[in-house]
Amino acid sequence: MSDSKPAPLADFSLPDPARFAQNLAKLAEQAAVLAQTLSSHPEASKEEAETQIIPIAQVSKTLGDVWQAQMADPKRFMEAQNHLWAQYTEVWNRSWAKVMGMQVEPVVEPSKSDKRFKDKDWVENSVYDFIKQIYLISTRWALQLVDTAEGLDQHTKQKARFYVENIANALSPSNSVLLNPQVLRTTLATSGENLLRGMEKFQKDLSQVQGRLRISQVDGTAFKLGENIATTLGKVVFRNDLFELIQYSPQVARTYEIPLLIVPPWINKFYILDLTAQKSYVRWCVENGLTVFIISWVNADERLGRKSFSDYMREGILTAIDAVQKATAAPKVNTVGFCIGGSLLASTMGYLAAKGDERINSATFFTTQVDFEKAGDLLVYVDEDQVKWIEERMQDKGYLPGNRMADAFNLLRSNDLIWSYVVNNYLLGKDPAPFDLLYWNSDSTRMPAGVHSFYLRECYLENKLSHGKLVLDNVRIDLKKVKAPIYNLAAKEDHIAPLPSVFRLGKYFGGETTLVVSGSGHIAGVVNPPAANKYQYWTDGKSATSHSEWLKTATEHAGSWWPHWLEWVTAKSGDKITAPVPGEGGLSVICDAPGEYVRVSGIT
Repeated sequence: MSDSKPAPLADFSLPDPARFAQNLAKLAEQAAVLAQTLSSHPEASKEEAETQIIPIAQVSKTLGDVWQAQMADPKRFMEAQNHLWAQYTEVWNRSWAKVMGMQVEPVVEPSKSDKRFKDKDWVENSVYDFIKQIYLISTRWALQLVDTAEGLDQHTKQKARFYVENIANALSPSNSVLLNPQVLRTTLATSGENLLRGMEKFQKDLSQVQGRLRISQVDGTAFKLGENIATTLGKVVFRNDLFELIQYSPQVARTYEIPLLIVPPWINKFYILDLTAQKSYVRWCVENGLTVFIISWVNADERLGRKSFSDYMREGILTAIDAVQKATAAPKVNTVGFCIGGSLLASTMGYLAAKGDERINSATFFTTQVDFEKAGDLLVYVDEDQVKWIEERMQDKGYLPGNRMADAFNLLRSNDLIWSYVVNNYLLGKDPAPFDLLYWNSDSTRMPAGVHSFYLRECYLENKLSHGKLVLDNVRIDLKKVKAPIYNLAAKEDHIAPLPSVFRLGKYFGGETTLVVSGSGHIAGVVNPPAANKYQYWTDGKSATSHSEWLKTATEHAGSWWPHWLEWVTAKSGDKITAPVPGEGGLSVICDAPGEYVRVSGIT
């Protein structure tokens, strides 16, 4: 420690007393009205309890198992407690030293990626610095109790860590009006008007889904399908109960003869690959001479509750291949599968291989898993009890509401996708930013019960696809029979389809696989146009048993992987021909892109 000038106190403004009191009175009045409204709709509370994404009994049981494991060794638990109090004492002593003007190092600091404590007062103000450090120490201590609990299986520990992290995130001082310096400054400076605006936004979000809170993550008024998002020119040329098929209009006179069929996930909507004109993978493909088709999955309702994974293969991908060939007269198609769309595409390729059908000329997989042993964060939702619980809640409607899926993904990154918006919208009273990616992310889709249950059980729980035990339409799927060339794109920071899992994909197929690892995560690692000049990608690593070993020998390239893939796919796309135009082949035009299915809301 060394003597120095004391850190300056936060510059808090004094409010206008009369206006402040008036605003607080209005806030109390609005809160009372809101409480009365909620209490008068008990059915909403009942529905809410019935459709939580995590069963509360699971949380209680899992954390109870951790507690029992710790209590089995009281001495070790007492040592952990003593260590906690020793850290508390050290924070107290250093905080007093800081108040006295000494230069001291913090006992603990937030991670560089933690955005909650970026305000200067979390460091400069001794009181806020003390609160922050006590919170961080307590959180890390609780997580350490989970990690050191003996006798628990890894899945239970993973769930417990997930629950503890989310409880800790909810209890963060950054979520409080008084304990967050930025919020307190704003409240005093505006005489509480930020809280009034926040209450209005809270009431609006609460009214979106029958009394159930749906936090706004984006200014949705800034985007409109077909006008400034999903704008690549094209036509819907086929439609059935499961999907619309969009054929994009050529941008060059001559295109490659083998068309490209894209199979997006039915979790969220297809236009993640056709965002703004500057970020559209579809537009870029069309501009580079590819004839592009994409599946736009229907937003499932009660009528599709009994549809199966086999139906999505047969009435989805296989029907789409037939339609593409009818529209272009091409003997084969190149394919792209994204996430769960890729898992279905891989399964379909195994099915076709068993039938001796070689119409799929090549496959590109974006962040796709066929081996779910290392499926990452989503495994916290998958065990027999939880899957059965989800199945029971899908029985009546025949689907899982889109906002329940959104909740599940948001909880995986709750600080970024939940609590940051609570602070921004409700405490600071600000509008969320107009961000195209978050607009897409908030455009929910419903999961048909039969398909969702099959995917959770057959892929996540039993991992049958990688074991050669998955059966579709009475055909056992053996991926080793698939000889078509594969382009396997993994994302280095993906938490939905983690790199260690996606890395394994190639070993299950019987043909040549080109592995490429992109920078960033599940979405940004894929949607990375060359003009943005962001991130990087790795290629040509030597054969290895783990992703870390492969990366050590791989070549790193700056920017987007798209040009690398284009070179790969065009070499497999045949000669140039006169560009096929939607409606001039074997299929008629039904409507303009982006079609009708994409416009159906999946909030409920």
